[in-house]
Amino acid sequence: MPAQSPRHRIGDAARLSGVASANIRYYEKEGLLTARAREDNRYRLYSDADVHRLRFVRLCRAMDMSLDEVRALLALDARGSDAEGTDHAACATLDAHLEHVRTRLHELQVLEAELLQLRGRCDGTGGQCHVIEALHARADAEPVPAPVPLAKRHV
Repeated sequence: MPAQSPRHRIGDAARLSGVASANIRYYEKEGLLTARAREDNRYRLYSDADVHRLRFVRLCRAMDMSLDEVRALLALDARGSDAEGTDHAACATLDAHLEHVRTRLHELQVLEAELLQLRGRCDGTGGQCHVIEALHARADAEPVPAPVPLAKRHV
């Protein structure tokens, strides 16, 4: 008789995977992890395979992958590496994520330049720092959105 996979309560699965219990429940709700039936004692029990899957999800999330990207990789994994195009589809998913990361890096570089410019408004030598003043000026310069017609307002 084959040995049964160890079963872990959610707290143990969280500790072993590095994923918080609340996130485990959320991943179940989102379909990234199969929701386990409750045992007679009302506890959900997770297998070693579930713990590994949680580690996989945590790793992907640590690389800033969206839930949809993680879901796509998990679906490819479920198809198996022998399925035609699986490896290339995984590469395509990573390529799309790399493009997202590159876009975000550019946005962060622009933000850094804006913050440095703002920080330059206060050199620490004068009697007054002009950072707050500059923020107020930028807020006043923001375009005012057009009013929403009454017919389109949610009441």
